[in-house]
Amino acid sequence: MTDPNHPNDRRDPDHPDDRNHAAGPSGRGHGAGPNQPMGPDHPDHLSEPSPPPHPYYQELEFLTPREAQSRFVVRYGEDHRPPGRPGFLARRAVLGAGGVPVVQYRLASSAQRDPQAYGLLEREVAASVALERRYGGDKFVGILTRIVGFDLTAAEPFVLYRPPSGRPLSDWAGRIGAEDQERITGQLAMAVRLLGELGLVHRAITPENVRWDGARVRLCEPYAALRAGEARQPFGAAPWASPEQRAGRGSVDPRDDLWSVAELAYYLLSGRPDRGEGPPADLGDYRRLAALQHSGLFSPKATERPHPADLLRLLYVADPLGAGADTADVLTPFRARYDAHLARKQTLSRGGRPDTGPAPAPEVPARDPNPSLGSLLSKIFRNGEPPRAAPRATPPPRAAAPPSELVQPPPSRSRMCPHCLLPVEYDERLLVTIDAKGNRIPLDLRAERRPGHHADARRKAYHLCPHTVDGDEGHELPLPYLTNGEPLSIALVGSSSVGKTHLLAAMLGEIELGGLEPYGLKCLPLNPEAHRAYLRERVQSLQQGRQLGRTGQQTFARFADGLLVSAGGATPRPVVFFDLAGEDLAQDSEVGRFLMGVDAFIFVLDPLRALRLPSLEPVREQSGLRLRELGDEAFTTVLNRIPRQRGGLVAAPAALAVNKSDLVRFEPVVDRWLGRALPGRHDPAAVRAESRDAYAFLAHGASSAWLKPFDDCADCSLHFVAATGGQARGDRFPHGVRPRRVLAPLLSLFALCGLLPGAEPAGPMEGIDR
Repeated sequence: MTDPNHPNDRRDPDHPDDRNHAAGPSGRGHGAGPNQPMGPDHPDHLSEPSPPPHPYYQELEFLTPREAQSRFVVRYGEDHRPPGRPGFLARRAVLGAGGVPVVQYRLASSAQRDPQAYGLLEREVAASVALERRYGGDKFVGILTRIVGFDLTAAEPFVLYRPPSGRPLSDWAGRIGAEDQERITGQLAMAVRLLGELGLVHRAITPENVRWDGARVRLCEPYAALRAGEARQPFGAAPWASPEQRAGRGSVDPRDDLWSVAELAYYLLSGRPDRGEGPPADLGDYRRLAALQHSGLFSPKATERPHPADLLRLLYVADPLGAGADTADVLTPFRARYDAHLARKQTLSRGGRPDTGPAPAPEVPARDPNPSLGSLLSKIFRNGEPPRAAPRATPPPRAAAPPSELVQPPPSRSRMCPHCLLPVEYDERLLVTIDAKGNRIPLDLRAERRPGHHADARRKAYHLCPHTVDGDEGHELPLPYLTNGEPLSIALVGSSSVGKTHLLAAMLGEIELGGLEPYGLKCLPLNPEAHRAYLRERVQSLQQGRQLGRTGQQTFARFADGLLVSAGGATPRPVVFFDLAGEDLAQDSEVGRFLMGVDAFIFVLDPLRALRLPSLEPVREQSGLRLRELGDEAFTTVLNRIPRQRGGLVAAPAALAVNKSDLVRFEPVVDRWLGRALPGRHDPAAVRAESRDAYAFLAHGASSAWLKPFDDCADCSLHFVAATGGQARGDRFPHGVRPRRVLAPLLSLFALCGLLPGAEPAGPMEGIDR
């Protein structure tokens, strides 16, 4: 085989990066921001007067693949609709006085009503940016279409590419010699290898999407790319798409693209396409395809085909990512630090004993499904005496209800009130309903003998809390909180404007859409009317693209919403969510007293405050936020207030959610996780891997103060999440709301708290890969 690399030994003179060598790897050769001086050799010298008004000239602003801001004078060509990309418009354009040619694909306004259309463009940009950042400086990059820039926040979001060279392979059918056929096959195998190294599968390798200029191929834009391991989606047509890809069976595999390479090799040699169901019937007649045939490349199953690197060896093509390739990862030492911190926490949890083997079972008494008042007080007030309740008049006794075989009273049990941290015993005399004006109306069910009506009334009823401590206002609990399994309270922690309210609304929206069902969990509202109000005021407003108002400060902590969560036929457990204003959390006030009894925490981190990335500076300027080297003051205040266990660690499970991760979505380690949907089952290894990556990312790009929740909590996972998927303009999200992985922190907490089927609560070091 000939070497497919030789046409690319020089840089491309018509690519913006290559026209400005002084720009270096930062990508600023694509253009300059409004305040950036530009040299005289720059394609667009914005320090000179702008050209006179012209109907074909406009100004275009975009981000380079390194997310540097660029601005050019641009002249557009005519629009056309590109094949295979419904809802998109394409046109050629020329950037700047230097005449840099590009092709623009933009999402038409008329197509933005389709919620999936924007996601397709975002996925394409993420794939193109990843390829450019990884391979942009290498000589073999010419076989991939190179991205010039993008803007996903424009009224019509767009992406810019270098124009294609050569002609489609469909125009060359029957006119390519044997040597060039081998070169084309080798270069396509190399392209699949480069994509596969980044976990990308192109899925659209066809004679129309592969160009040939007589020396090298050029693969089209990755507009249909998916990530390896994702569920296959039906795409493509025979023979170019594999049978598994066309049917949408199984998981995406880089070897899906090798099927397309095999079919193109057959097409170039035979001059006609095959049926696309397996090895062509006359494959044995073509001796030059014998090696491909024997390798299993034409197998209809991806698992039976060779890997891209093995195919390159079979074709005698040098692997561009072989020995000597620069694959250094700056996050590697920080991942090692993550492992060391986990080991430190394990040692502390054991009381300082050296790590000599598997951790013994924690010395915690088994949970009593009906805990007594004494055990509850012991759990809540680990040291000292509990506060005493203010005297309260005993409600007048009611006449005994007539005996009934239809309605049985609930079993006697105690529950800790999540607001005032005192135990509450069920008392039928304290049942109320709440009308539309908030008035509490006593509920008397003594005369109700219809089981269905009785059960429905209890489902919507509240139980007054009999305690008033230190002037607390009166409050009540949804009755199902007292009559089901052990409650789980979860508090979202973070300063004002970090996105706690949006994250909680996005979580509950995903749950309402069945997001927990793949994990074996069923959810019902803790109180139907309160839950319906939360969905209407928060979740639906967010899903309709409206920015939610800031959470107001309170004089008494109340939970925002609650669910009854059950697994299989198990007794449902109440799960309540607290979302307090950042000001209330950052102050060591009486409002936050409930934190001492919270069962689990979600610490919400804002990249705009934490990360030193230059690409975030424009957003910081727009939002008025500033970098905080001392971390989130709400984190510190809350962690200082929570009781500690032996070793000085917080016993309550925690998750650190890197919210607004869409702002850093093109960072490779963020893209690795945020670009993937959550798996359909709980995978502890994946949780550990994401935690390790998120820790390394934060440790590299932020001060150590932002990792305080991980340092202080015995069990703390880390997750990349995005509650909205974009930035608001005014009070709206112009391209809609697209939550990303928002259930990951909640699933991690459920696993640690014994609520997730098949997930056993684990210590901080259990199962860590070494």
